[in-house]
Amino acid sequence: MDQKEYMELAISLARSTQGQTSPNPVVGAVVVNNGEVVGMGAHLRAGEAHAEVNAINQAGSRAKGADIYVTLEPCSHYGKTPPCADLIIEKGLKRVVVASTDPNPLVAGKGIDKLMKAGIEVETGICEEEALRLNEHFFHYIQTGTPFVTLKAAVTLDGKTASYTGDSKWITSSQSRLDVHNDRHRHDAILVGINTILQDDPLLTTRLPQGGKNPIRIILDTHLKIPFESQVITDLSAKTVIICGSQYKLNQKQRLESVGVEVIPLSSSTISVIEVLKILGERNVTSLYVEGGSTIHSSFLKEKAFQKLIMYVAPKLVGGIKAISAFAGDGFSTIAEATSLEFQSVDKIGSDLKIVATPKHEGG
Repeated sequence: MDQKEYMELAISLARSTQGQTSPNPVVGAVVVNNGEVVGMGAHLRAGEAHAEVNAINQAGSRAKGADIYVTLEPCSHYGKTPPCADLIIEKGLKRVVVASTDPNPLVAGKGIDKLMKAGIEVETGICEEEALRLNEHFFHYIQTGTPFVTLKAAVTLDGKTASYTGDSKWITSSQSRLDVHNDRHRHDAILVGINTILQDDPLLTTRLPQGGKNPIRIILDTHLKIPFESQVITDLSAKTVIICGSQYKLNQKQRLESVGVEVIPLSSSTISVIEVLKILGERNVTSLYVEGGSTIHSSFLKEKAFQKLIMYVAPKLVGGIKAISAFAGDGFSTIAEATSLEFQSVDKIGSDLKIVATPKHEGG
């Protein structure tokens, strides 16, 4: 194996823990001594041992004089666990290969500096692009203080999310719906508007054959009119947070709180998605999966407040000017104002297409 293959192994270890380490990044590490893999590890959960610690512990005495491949720069500060850079120095490893540096101000090159000052050889940038993608949620959160936002919609080939009667079950295939549950597992929170609750009464949990982590359920409900029999209220398998405007009924808020729902009133009578993102960021929500509906999607589009768009396109045609589109409202008045996107991938899932796109940066 060459060093790229060792790093790809470390990346696969990190990828296997996506969705369970927040607000920490996912990290994988592989210890190699004389061409032999002697230790492997991943960071499994926030507050627990880091990937380097698990890999070095598995290597035991064979860590001395070995190389370690790690997907993210080793930390140099004391948090809930001791610095990984110190452990690498203490155990006598001779070389550290790093896929990507850490944007966290507490780390930000300090781990690499500490290793080099101790006489350890450090190489960076191996499989960097893949490692950056792996932690796109974490990097965005650390740099902005707000969650990485993914907008998701399921549409027909003519861009409709429902017929004119509001019927939307089921637009996409069972395979696409399973893929959505995988994405729910990988996000800290899932967000919908009150209209989605009233129309579909969704559960908004992760339902995978092997289980999975349920995201926090965020409901935007300006006037706090959610029915108490809604599944997001009666189901206790995930936390539900309702964000409302300033004009709400106090007894409604108290009743919701009495059954374990958290209600966050805003100072304004309307809900700003920018304020919502700030509030979620302050609560350590690093990633947000926005499932709509169309009014919510249009709010995020208007504010350009998203980092990724996932569109599942079914080979169906609904037609009709009154059929519901993925984005509501009037939209932009000119094509020049439209948000430009870059296609990242187009895959076939079941009978559908899954299109992943990101906003195109100015000048890009």
